[in-house]
Order: sequence, then C-alpha cells, then structure tokens
Amino acid sequence: MWKNQAWLLLLLCLAGCSPEPSQSQLYQIYQRDSLKVGILHGPTSYYVGIDGPTGFELELSQALADKLGVKLELFPSYQLDELLQKLQTGQVDYIAGGLTLTELRKGKYRSSPAYRWINEVLVFKQGNTWPRSLDDLTDTVVVVKDSSHAETLQQLSLDKPDLQWQQHPTLDADEILQQVVDGNIAYTLTDSNQLALNRRFYPNLSIAFTVRDNLPVSWLLADSDDDSLYAVLIEFFGAMYQGGELIALEDRYFGHVQLFDYVDTLVYIDAIEQQLPKFKAWFTQYAGELDWRLLAALSYQESHWDPKAKSPTGVRGLMMLTLPTAQQMGVTSRLDPEQSILGGSRYLHRMVTRIPERISMPDRLWFALASYNVGWGHVEDARIITQRQGADPDKWLDVKQRLPLLRQKNVYQTTKYGYARGDEAVTYVENIRRYYDTLLWVDERQQAEQRLEQQKQRLTEQLSTEILPEPAQDNN
Repeated sequence: MWKNQAWLLLLLCLAGCSPEPSQSQLYQIYQRDSLKVGILHGPTSYYVGIDGPTGFELELSQALADKLGVKLELFPSYQLDELLQKLQTGQVDYIAGGLTLTELRKGKYRSSPAYRWINEVLVFKQGNTWPRSLDDLTDTVVVVKDSSHAETLQQLSLDKPDLQWQQHPTLDADEILQQVVDGNIAYTLTDSNQLALNRRFYPNLSIAFTVRDNLPVSWLLADSDDDSLYAVLIEFFGAMYQGGELIALEDRYFGHVQLFDYVDTLVYIDAIEQQLPKFKAWFTQYAGELDWRLLAALSYQESHWDPKAKSPTGVRGLMMLTLPTAQQMGVTSRLDPEQSILGGSRYLHRMVTRIPERISMPDRLWFALASYNVGWGHVEDARIITQRQGADPDKWLDVKQRLPLLRQKNVYQTTKYGYARGDEAVTYVENIRRYYDTLLWVDERQQAEQRLEQQKQRLTEQLSTEILPEPAQDNN
C-alpha cells in the first residue's frame, strides 16, 4: 500500500528530495488526506455528464488519489490563468487539463511524465477556401488566451511577421470552434483530440494542415526542489502504462472518435431533428435502466430510424430483430415501431445480464452491444481467444482487438461458435458510441434552449401582469 510510511520514506530518499519528509509535498498530501487538483473544464479533461462529473483527466487523477489512498479534491476552472495562480500559491498540487508541454511551460513549471501525444492543427469551416499553408491564410487566426496555441503562433510569427493572429480573452477552445462553424472566426489552432470530439457535433470543422505534431501532454507542477510528488508520478504513470490502464482509459474517452465520416455525421444530425421526434417517447418509455439516448443510437445504427428497414438476412424494423428474437421478446409485428423498440430494449437488457457481473461499466455495455450485433457466443469466443493470448478478457479494449480474428479459419475453427464477422461488431459498437455522444450533446442543447424559452415566457408573463392597468373606479 502506497500509504505505508516506511515505503514513503524510502521513496523520498531514493528520489533525492531536499526537503525533509515532514515538509515535503507528499507528506502534506497525506497529512490533509487529500490530493488537490486544478482541472480545466472541457470535453477532453473534465465536464459534468448525465451521471455527474466525468472526464479523462478526472478519472486519471482519481486513479492517482486511489493509489495514494487519499481523497480527490478538485478545483475546476475554465481559465488556465486562474489554475496557474493556484499552483504558484500552493492551493493545488498540480494542474490537469490535457496541457501540451511547450517550451515556455518547461521553463516555468515542472511536469509529469507525458501520458498522451497530440497534433496541433489549423482548422477552418468546410466550404471555405482550403488553406494549404500559413502563406494561404487570408484572415486572422484566433486562439485561446495564454494557450499552447498562442505560444505556437508567437513562435511562427518570428519567421512570418505578416501572420495575423490574436488571443481571445474570454472564449475557451470549444467556443472558438463553434465560432468557426458559425462563420464569425475564419481560422483557429486546436489540438487533434479536441477537434475529434467536436466534429461529432460540428461536422463542418475541417483540418487545413498540421502545424506541429507528436506533442507531449503532461500535468503541470510548481517549479521547486521538492521531488516527492514527482517521484510518485513517475511510478504511477509507469504502472498505468505497463498495466494497460492508461491505454484503456484513453480508449474509453477517445477510441471511438478517431474515425470521422463527414456525410454520415451531417445526415445523422439531420435525422435527430427530423426523424427521432416520431419515436422519442417510446425510446424514453422502454429504455429501462439504460439511457434512452443509447437505445436510440443503437436503433439508428441498425435502421437509421426507418421502421420498415429490412436487411438481406431477414432482420426487420427499427431495431432490426430476427424473427426468432422478435418472438422471444413478445413482438408480434417487427414493423410496428413501438413493438420493435420494446423488443430491442428487452433483447439488449438480456445481453447485459449475460455479461459476467465482475465486468464493470462501460465495458459491460460495449460487450452487450457487440452481442446484440454478432451474438454472445461469438463475443465469448473472442474473450477466450483474448485470454489465450495473455490479454484481459474482461476489457473491451483487449477483446475488440481479437474479434476480427473470428474471420480467420485457423482461429475460428478452434472456437465453439466458429466463423463470425467480428470486425463488423467492433465497428458497430464504435459507431453507436459516436452516435450516442452526438445525440447526448444535441439533446442537452435542446433541453437548455427549452429551459431558456420557458424562463423568457415566465418573465414575459410576470412583466405583463405587473404593468396591467388598475381597473377603473366606478364613481356612480
């Protein structure tokens, strides 16, 4: 256990810490029983989801707190400047936020080992003239104030003094990307993972060219001679990488967004507006313990929300049920939208119950979705292959790498259920994850707009009531 005092003292000595153990940063963390983390709001690091706070950086920091055996205390902010001030004054132990390790930051702060690598890309709106290089830019490049992108542009402007760029004092990276889509900003510089996440919602964002590639992402620590926390981070990231937890975490948040289909995303967003309202009430009613938006995303992957859809293999309806499955789920007409949604939901729930209980969410759900597509027997075959090869059969990341092997004769002839299009099952799950993310964003935006409209209406009614004239007095 990391909290063992003797182990800690040994680690501090090996790390060559100059402060005494009683004064070290690690000692203070244990004394207050909490790890204080400054964390940036944003889809790549920390945000409030349907089940509360979530995000890649949040889970990574929670893993460190769990290793240390202390509580995680977060200090979220939309502004990096605010977090840097907290770091300098000792209010936080480090800053997490998908921060690129730039030369300027190297000179001012210490950093954890790099745990991700990204590219910086120049982005413009689809349909506008495609700039192939900095020389082709016809307008200003706008970036977040004091960001790594601002530092990049500052360096580029030394060689290209005519480069037009500015730092926006209030907008964050996601808001600037939206301004590009709206046509208010011509160009921006952003990180490749940030763009991948946002293109699910704004498919008209296009990459002009890569400005810098293979840049390390790290946590920032205060610049000091205290090596106690830094030594722990070396051990922590090494163990996370060797154990596969770091790769699994990255796959959970970013693995399904690497592939992007411009036309498909446009068509899907249009279908959310036009087709989904016809069936939304039934998805909501029959989702059970699952999020109705996940059930709807599965249905879109199956039928594109066409209640009369039919495949060459005979599956039909919104949820594309086989005739035997429909009969088992109590569906008398696969072309009836309500019955199809109810039957599909029942079948998905059955798949979830077949997954071993030791497998936690969301892997449990990804296994269930793959089973909906290719059958639990084939998924179980892939899990056995995964175990044979020394990987973890309870992790979707490991199993999805082996599912395509079910197409190979020398592999599937050794399994119980034989040949299967396992690669299609992997694509199937990743598509549903993308569709779900997009629908989640669109639905939450619609709900926010509805709440705003209701507030306006209540305010209008209140004002109209207050200014109504007093009834005339009858003097007779």
